[in-house]
Amino acid sequence: MILSIESSCDDSAIAITEISTCRLLFHKKISQELEHSVYGGVVPELAARLHAEALPRILEECEPYFSKLKAVAVTSTPGLAVTLIEGVVMAKAISVALNIPLIGVNHLVGHIYSLFIEKQEQFPLTVLLVSGGHTQVMEVENLENISTVAKSMDDSFGESFDKVAKMMNLGYPGGPLIQELAKGGERTKYNFTIPLSQSKLISFSYSGLKNAVRLAVEKGTTDDYADIAASFEHIATMHLIQKLKKYFKENPPKSFAIVGGASANLYLREQIQELLKPYGANLLLSELKYCSDNAAMIGRVAVEMYHKEMFSSLYELGISPKSKL
Repeated sequence: MILSIESSCDDSAIAITEISTCRLLFHKKISQELEHSVYGGVVPELAARLHAEALPRILEECEPYFSKLKAVAVTSTPGLAVTLIEGVVMAKAISVALNIPLIGVNHLVGHIYSLFIEKQEQFPLTVLLVSGGHTQVMEVENLENISTVAKSMDDSFGESFDKVAKMMNLGYPGGPLIQELAKGGERTKYNFTIPLSQSKLISFSYSGLKNAVRLAVEKGTTDDYADIAASFEHIATMHLIQKLKKYFKENPPKSFAIVGGASANLYLREQIQELLKPYGANLLLSELKYCSDNAAMIGRVAVEMYHKEMFSSLYELGISPKSKL
């Protein structure tokens, strides 16, 4: 079995995955959403302290599995430096105490493998990653061959939802709150401009849209919030759809996936399904419970890395807040 740890942002999670079958034997996550909601976003130092409290409590529940562990895996990049270190230090301690190999996992690869929790991997695959920290399109041939073909120039898709929700004093995380509010609004009420619509670049940008929404919020009242939320969600999604259409002209998809915390957005899922119909492409989606950060996806990557003996040195494994993909 492999024990995996996730602490890249505001979710403390540990999982146990069986190597031979990829079966998830244990998974527990403690969310910090309530603690951070009063600030309208994640406070890194607070998140680190909460990880220091939560991770040991979860680890105690894993003690019955210790004798069967063959490796310990941990998210080491990307993420918040002060929270990544909490998981890495724990993983190193476990590696030394149980004399088992250490596996450092890229969080973004983890999101890709959230598609394959308790399943066999399925490649090649075109992947759209949308989360609070990232918006990017990747071509995935296999675990060791992943290339980023498009990414955000500024804010991410998920981050823009969080910031719009903060403008309206809705709370944190913003994605589910905006999605719920948008259900009662009119998507064409506010004629926000689709970002980079005239640009040939296959890139994403949400800073301009975010500013347009801010102006609408300042001019309007709370009675306008549902329409603003619906219009924002529509344009934010259409931006992705428009750029994917341009990319698909030269790179028609055969298998396509949406991963990351914001991939749980139902409107986005609906629009992607419509986009893929002309291509007859297969759409892969993670279970909703595995869209956000979790240790099960880290454990699933670690199984493949274990088979390939992609181990990390105890002394050389560090943290890297920025993505290496």
